[in-house]
Amino acid sequence: MHTVAIAWMFVVLLMALAEATSTQGTVLGAFFTLLLYGLLPLGLVLYLMGTPMRRRARRAAEAAERAEGLQPDAEAAVAEPAAMAITPSAAEGHRGGEATGSAIAPERKEA
Repeated sequence: MHTVAIAWMFVVLLMALAEATSTQGTVLGAFFTLLLYGLLPLGLVLYLMGTPMRRRARRAAEAAERAEGLQPDAEAAVAEPAAMAITPSAAEGHRGGEATGSAIAPERKEA
């Protein structure tokens, strides 16, 4: 896609140069040739062609942000049962065979 854009700008630049150096052309005409045949249409086309890429990047950033936001909660849920492993009965020497809590946090479904 960028190769076509570079080639198009090269052609437009040569058109503007021909306009500026022509005996009947002007520098103002060359400027408008460069602007109206090159920069504005090419900017519009590149913007429209880049929309899917920007959409994918935005969705990836949102997914990373969601994963980042959920990660501290998951670490806290895993760390809490480990911190609560020492119970008063365990401190007194009672060694029951049951765990104090689940080491795996329950899975929540978000709407």
